[in-house]
Amino acid sequence: MATRIRLTRRGRKKLALYDIVVADQRAPRDGRFIEKLGIYNPNTNPATIDFDEDKALDWLMKGAQPTDTVRAMLSYKGILLRKHLQVGVQKGAITEEQAQAKFEEWKKGKEERVGKKVEGLAKEKEAAKKARLDAETKVSEARAEAIKAKKVVVEEAAPEASEAAGEASAEAEEAPKAEETTSEAPAEAKEEAAPAKEEEKAEETAKEEAKAEEPVKEEEPAKEEAPGKEEPVAEEKKEEPKAEEPAKEEAKKEETKEEKKEEAKAEEPKAEDKPEAKANEKKEEKDSDDKKES
Repeated sequence: MATRIRLTRRGRKKLALYDIVVADQRAPRDGRFIEKLGIYNPNTNPATIDFDEDKALDWLMKGAQPTDTVRAMLSYKGILLRKHLQVGVQKGAITEEQAQAKFEEWKKGKEERVGKKVEGLAKEKEAAKKARLDAETKVSEARAEAIKAKKVVVEEAAPEASEAAGEASAEAEEAPKAEETTSEAPAEAKEEAAPAKEEEKAEETAKEEAKAEEPVKEEEPAKEEAPGKEEPVAEEKKEEPKAEEPAKEEAKKEETKEEKKEEAKAEEPKAEDKPEAKANEKKEEKDSDDKKES
């Protein structure tokens, strides 16, 4: 029976894990197997390879053929080198001690190389982390500087705003004062105007008293009758004929039109003068003559 050392898949989608097994080459990949040797996890860096090295060497010595992937893993762990040395010991080319010493020397070199690779990966990881932190610190510093600049601008603008507010409040306070002064000024003007009016009234009363004391003249009644004949009345009488003149002119025009119509009627030929009337008269005379003869 031909046996093979190969992988069987397990694990979930996009996160596969593999078992290293010894199975019949005619069996399906994920089917029946003879023995499980270990596991292989390719999702880590470096990949995780854990299997029983002695059992793998025993199956190789029995003639089991590994797949390409499993061969690479066996070479990585030194199983193929151990098989080569074991074949040399069986042939008598080297002793068991020499084979063991060579394998230990190779194993140390392999561990050093693997250790260096792990250290290099760790350093790369730390460097990437540090770069991310530096980028974040730069961004945070830039934000802090922008906030400081805004604060400085606000602080510089605050005194100006306070001064403007103070000026506005001062103007608001001065406005009522100006109104008070304006209201006081008219009051003072009224107070000043009041004595002047009183003086005028006193002068008027003095004049009236002086007129009352004067002797009444005899001609005053005649003068009183005169106002009855006011000049505006005379003006109205004079103006009335002017207003009536257009009406009279229109009446005259109408009279002239009527006279012209009568004259035209008089000039028309009378009925006797008309030829038709004369013909009718002749017929009537003939008729009357005919009747007389009859």
